[in-house]
Amino acid sequence: MRSLDEGFEESLTFHRLGVFALVGRSLKTTNVIESVHSMAEQRCGRVDHWKSSNQKHRWLATALLNIEPRLRRLLGYRHLPRLRAAIQKELGITHPDGHARSVA
Repeated sequence: MRSLDEGFEESLTFHRLGVFALVGRSLKTTNVIESVHSMAEQRCGRVDHWKSSNQKHRWLATALLNIEPRLRRLLGYRHLPRLRAAIQKELGITHPDGHARSVA
């Protein structure tokens, strides 16, 4: 029940912006990010002592580079520019040249 409650507003936002059918299927869950977290944990989780935060960042960057080839594209990734344009329109954000971005 808590999981449904957490994602309810976001799902409604996708519908309101008119992009749910395009990208909502992939972005309505946290599965994508949880998968990346899990794979990074497999590679970095056994380190007991970090000498510095810089070392931790390097290890994480290396793990993410190692993971990248196994990641799949989001379903509807070609429509992400439309999602960006819808969000910008909703927020009243315009392109730096003063014109609203067009929907790609």
